Amino acid sequence: MLKVTHIWVRLSNIVGVASPPGESRVAADPTQPNLRQVHFIQAETHDELQASGFIISPGAMGENITTRGIDLLGLPTGTRLTLGTTAVVEITGLRNPCAQLDRFQQGLMSALLGRDEQGKLIRKGGVMGIVIAGGDVKPGDSIEIELPLEPHIPLDRV
Repeated sequence: MLKVTHIWVRLSNIVGVASPPGESRVAADPTQPNLRQVHFIQAETHDELQASGFIISPGAMGENITTRGIDLLGLPTGTRLTLGTTAVVEITGLRNPCAQLDRFQQGLMSALLGRDEQGKLIRKGGVMGIVIAGGDVKPGDSIEIELPLEPHIPLDRV
């Protein structure tokens, strides 16, 4: 399935990604809070996938915002990213790569999963967040990182 890349995104603290319209995730428990309003992925992940032979471009895996030069996977839970002048997103956890990725390109899900030296699963599919303050975000906008108070809690899947 081909995804259309947009040159801007409108973030809303009510619905998450307000425009261009996105697809909502059907939750197993609709009473739980939606911790997956915005999906970020590192451009470095695209680079790694392309070097492995995948044809990937920004937005292709459902991410709303692609960054470069920020170790998103290393940020602690609760980190706030200020995007441009007004939008603020709080990082809630890791995206869990799923089988839908293999419908896009065979083997993509496995390429986004790995194991560390202790055998612990590493998820490289990006991070999810909730919109704290809305605003329009466009390519080239600055991203400021505000870490939460310590102790920092490592990201886990949401």
